[in-house]
Amino acid sequence: PISILTPIYVSQDTPSFYITNSILPDHGIVLKSSQNIPRLDPLHPPLVLKRTVSLQTCAVHHHNHQRALIMQREEHFRYHQVWRKPFYGSISEKEEYRKEIREQLKRQMEEKSVELKLQLASKIKEAEHLIAVERLALSSERQQRIQHTKAMTVYRDENK
Repeated sequence: PISILTPIYVSQDTPSFYITNSILPDHGIVLKSSQNIPRLDPLHPPLVLKRTVSLQTCAVHHHNHQRALIMQREEHFRYHQVWRKPFYGSISEKEEYRKEIREQLKRQMEEKSVELKLQLASKIKEAEHLIAVERLALSSERQQRIQHTKAMTVYRDENK
């Protein structure tokens, strides 16, 4: 029971992969790659009534490996299909792509300016807080100097 993966080109630019799998309960079923291909449990393969010590799971592992390959191909194709539009698309598609890029850049610039304003506001608050703390420290220091001066003059006057 081996799965067969065959690329079939429905149109010029969209390959479609078909898999025939005899591991699945319905023999001879043809699954299209866009359909959900179920993941099989190697410890409980289908069509096996009783587990034995010598249970072979190669077919199930092969099925899961083929399933992973199909999903990787689909993701690779989907990822690279995005690049097709700006380079090989029609004039309207190219302009739409440029418009999206401009909108993204505007949005990024707005987000950056908002973030910069928030940073400046937080820096201003921090500076105001530091100025207030510095004023308190200077005033308490001045009060201590005045008290020390008074204490020293009293001490001097007592010792005359």
